[in-house]
Amino acid sequence: MKKIKTLMLAMMAIMVCAAFTACGSDDDNNNNQQQKQSNYDRYQQAVNNIVNSQKSSSKVILVVAFGSTWEQAYDTFDKVVSDYKAQFPGWDVFLSFSSAICINNARAGENVEPRDFYDPEHFLTAIGLAGYKQIVVQSLQVIPGEEYRRVRDSYVKDFMNNRNGDFTEAYMHSIDKQVVVGVPLMGEDNDVDKLAVILNNESDIKAVINAGGTVAFMGHGNPENYDYYGANIRYTELEQALQRLNPHYFVGTVDMEDNYVENVIGRMQDNGITSGKVQLYPLMSIAGDHAHNDMADEEDEESWISMMTTAGYDVATYESNFAEPCWKKYNAAEGYIPALAERSKVRALWIAHTREAIAKLGTDEALSTPTTATE
Repeated sequence: MKKIKTLMLAMMAIMVCAAFTACGSDDDNNNNQQQKQSNYDRYQQAVNNIVNSQKSSSKVILVVAFGSTWEQAYDTFDKVVSDYKAQFPGWDVFLSFSSAICINNARAGENVEPRDFYDPEHFLTAIGLAGYKQIVVQSLQVIPGEEYRRVRDSYVKDFMNNRNGDFTEAYMHSIDKQVVVGVPLMGEDNDVDKLAVILNNESDIKAVINAGGTVAFMGHGNPENYDYYGANIRYTELEQALQRLNPHYFVGTVDMEDNYVENVIGRMQDNGITSGKVQLYPLMSIAGDHAHNDMADEEDEESWISMMTTAGYDVATYESNFAEPCWKKYNAAEGYIPALAERSKVRALWIAHTREAIAKLGTDEALSTPTTATE
């Protein structure tokens, strides 16, 4: 009986400890949730302040980029916003990052001075609370892949569904068919040929081709296990469009199956290009980690410059004759990696997509809210 009583007391002690542990775990979870909510509310208030302090119109353009933590990229984004403000008088313009990692690293000051960027959810909430009547969300992506779909199908869709109940029914009625999303750089089939012609006519690129060299562009790409129609195929289509202008153009990616740097080298060799000058360019809106590391890092054996050099090519990633550098601290005596959004004629393609989006406002091609959608 004594053993049984002792055993029962031991079991009760274990149960009490477990209960305290469970309570402690619940408390930790509650504290974590409260901290997350506190951060969310704090960020929302910060974006509300940004939007309210700069609001001068009832019309707004939210440019959405993936993001970066490079000063050159920040200056490029600033140039994009400046262009949009000049091209769309009467519209307020804001920039948002869709990458939480880039937002957090930017705030922590990785590579550059700390700077605050915010995600599309916070911006769209602030835009709605500020009472904007016409809203354009413009993707600064290159292809209609994962990041663009996330902006369109998550952030904007949640906003139109008033997911968090932030807006009155009257406001949701007021923005019915007054919200549109601008497509990426190569969002439509005919964008590919337009971009190819522009790139082929850029003075720095043309100089390489005219000298008998080869130009290889490095895009990002999406993993093939995702079905993004019209996304990865754009890289292949662009290479084909460029090669119709000159056979010494190639386009690869860092994240598209069968289109990595080794595949690009293989296609170059198949086309009889086994040596000579090769100039590399990022096929991305900004020159950030991928451009400076995956493409241009000579100490990385798997970078584009290293693998092409090993294959026998005379490879360059930096240049000194780019005419439109956005990086404010750029020294002309140093080499430069120009990104797509630093080229004014390429920025004009994104701006053209925004104009096309604006033309859809008030039509059936604009987005409807559930409160006004027909059954």
